[in-house]
Amino acid sequence: MELDWNILKPQERLTLQLRMLYERSGFRQYHMSRFEEYGLYQKNRSFLPSEQVITFTDLDGRLLALKPDVTLSIAKNAQVEPQGCGRYYYSENVYRPSQESHTFQEIRQIGLECIGAVDDGVTAQAVSLALQSLALSGRAFALEAGHMGFVAGLLDAVGAPESACPGLLTCIREKNKHELQKQAAEAGLSRQGAEALCCLSALSGSWEQVLEEAEPLALNAAMGAALEELRTLCAALASQGQTEHLRLDLSLVNDMEYYNGLVLQGYLAGAPRAVLKGGRYDPLAARFRPGARAVGFALYLDELNRLDDAAERPAMLSVALPKGRLGDRVYSLLAGVGYGCPENYQESRKLVVENPAAGIRYFLVKPSDVAIYVEHGAADVGIVGKDILAESGADIYELLDTGLGRCRMCVAGPQDFVDDPSRTLRVATKFVNIAKAYYAAQGRDIDIIKLNGSIELAPLLGLSDVIVDIVETGTTLRENHLKVLTEFMPISARLIANRASYQFRRREIDTLVQKLAEVMEP
Repeated sequence: MELDWNILKPQERLTLQLRMLYERSGFRQYHMSRFEEYGLYQKNRSFLPSEQVITFTDLDGRLLALKPDVTLSIAKNAQVEPQGCGRYYYSENVYRPSQESHTFQEIRQIGLECIGAVDDGVTAQAVSLALQSLALSGRAFALEAGHMGFVAGLLDAVGAPESACPGLLTCIREKNKHELQKQAAEAGLSRQGAEALCCLSALSGSWEQVLEEAEPLALNAAMGAALEELRTLCAALASQGQTEHLRLDLSLVNDMEYYNGLVLQGYLAGAPRAVLKGGRYDPLAARFRPGARAVGFALYLDELNRLDDAAERPAMLSVALPKGRLGDRVYSLLAGVGYGCPENYQESRKLVVENPAAGIRYFLVKPSDVAIYVEHGAADVGIVGKDILAESGADIYELLDTGLGRCRMCVAGPQDFVDDPSRTLRVATKFVNIAKAYYAAQGRDIDIIKLNGSIELAPLLGLSDVIVDIVETGTTLRENHLKVLTEFMPISARLIANRASYQFRRREIDTLVQKLAEVMEP
């Protein structure tokens, strides 16, 4: 009897197709228990997506955990012959904290791992299977590849201090050139070094083009070796006719403790975030087998069910604008360079205005919601204040500092305030995450008092010692006998982009960014 694929849900259908693909390619299935000894995760927590793990004590008194990861278990338990390469695939649920829901999620993954003597041929096979896995979804797709060795080599070549590397990597990952230049200067890098780091965001496109443009930037042996590895990989895929949906992006970075070489991210049209992630993770493999190498990827199947329910996206580029003066100002600038709409923007009461001829569509949303609309793919790009962006932690690309709405995040308090380090500092703010991060960096114990407005009242009424809030002119502070104690974050409006949208609509988004940058005040 033939199987009727149409009666299956997209996730079920793809799971069966992927299992068949991996079995035919010589991979054997790896099964693991829902529970693992917590000690495995505790000893290797730097290799986990999050240190937060659900734990419990079983009837024998052992401390167990609901598995947050599969790769770690395979790296530990894989049966690999000397000088051989173990090839495994899995279809498992993992349990991880969700930043959005502030609870744990059950996440369905299917993926594969190659551990042991991983050579160029094994790596090419893994990437080929990643491409085939995305193709089986039946949607337009793109596989993005980068190399941690190239980025790490560049950081070393420009003399980046180790303490500055995490911040620099975050800026590179977000394609945030304006912040990257600032942090590079603060780290003591030369102007040439900062410019070299900023060049990474432009090294994206077809593999031949990117490798040619990256060659002059290879300042040391590590960078040259990374480019040669990518060239060998892409040539092998090209010989099989598999590079049409492959793009290189040398600003694609991930955790340097985990990944040491190739990094991968896969996107499907209509999905707001990457549905496939993976790469080369020799440091983890070597923890259990000295000298071992490893490469693999995971496909996040839950994203497919979201695709099934999603409405078809319009052909127009969707822009989320904040209601108010900032949105009005940005719209006027965009209208002046060809992105206006026939309707009068200020007079219309509609929340959506569009111009099909210009290929543009605007959503008018609450300023604090812009990052949410963009991160979740409802809008391709948006304009949002840096304060809202930092507070939300949205996973987006930050492409342009518009310079509009300049102000700063400050600690403020009474005129006669003197900090007493011997007691916990009471801090009132609506920017809870920003305040926590600021004081955590100083090792200061604080109690957060979350308020939604009239923050200046808190120290006046004895509710808090200080406040963390936005200051523009300082007039409100002075009128309430408060003063700025510390300025620690410059704020202005930023143009952000959804990561998946940028893969499929990069030319349109880059054109809009360029035109907007040209009319911005210096």
